[in-house]
Amino acid sequence: MNAWFPPERRGLAIGIFGAGMGGTAISALTTVKLVDAHSMPTPFLITAAVLALYAVTAGLLLRNAPGRTVPTEPLGRRLAAALRLSITWQASALYAVAFGGYVAFSVYLPTYLKTGYGLTQADAANRMAGFVLLAVAMRPVGGWLSDRLGPIRVLAVSLAVVAVGAAVQSFTPSLAPIGTIAFLSMAGALGAGSGATFALVALLTPANKVGSVTGVVGAAGGLGGFVPPLVMGSLYGAYGSYAVGLALLAMVAAAALAYTLTGVRSAVRASEHGVSHR
Repeated sequence: MNAWFPPERRGLAIGIFGAGMGGTAISALTTVKLVDAHSMPTPFLITAAVLALYAVTAGLLLRNAPGRTVPTEPLGRRLAAALRLSITWQASALYAVAFGGYVAFSVYLPTYLKTGYGLTQADAANRMAGFVLLAVAMRPVGGWLSDRLGPIRVLAVSLAVVAVGAAVQSFTPSLAPIGTIAFLSMAGALGAGSGATFALVALLTPANKVGSVTGVVGAAGGLGGFVPPLVMGSLYGAYGSYAVGLALLAMVAAAALAYTLTGVRSAVRASEHGVSHR
């Protein structure tokens, strides 16, 4: 995707591309209703039909960027080269927090709201959908701001907001308004941070390795979303409270913030001065 856009517009372009994560909200709002109205296979059949339609559309309309060089090295060698780049590990760590936090909340937030605040399944699902939609809307904004202000500033503000929001929520405040403000603030910050992370990848990754690095970073985000729900469930089972889990999220976000302002910022400055960031 980098090849289609000049460097000063890649953050916004990748942010718009990443807004496809809004499918989580669509799924949350429609799956149960489709099952209740029709049958269990209905949402899966609809998804299969949409995927087939997209495959045909993509085959007819999508094209590689002009001048694209087809890789000749084996997959394993390309991945090994990507793993030797420091930006791969830096962006993976940040994306595991930003996108991983988004995925974790989209999975676990309904359970949290039902258990912690006594909401109904429908009400909790609707609030989770609102969380997801705000995060989706903020992802292109995060990319756009990264083009103008630099990804470090956007990441730093985003991670600071997540740290504060998680710390506030660890005290289980009333849902209206403090809890709602905390969660919506974290939603916007996680979306913007996800967009800024890939703007950072576009900025620091050699053009011939963007695909490999993006794949590794995306996998790290998925892994980052898999672990927190398990941790939250285990901690709730042990202590009967989500406070410890949210406090841990605040500490992880604070650690990621410190890393962004030190190691990652140094890599960006080195890149600006033409120094290798391997």
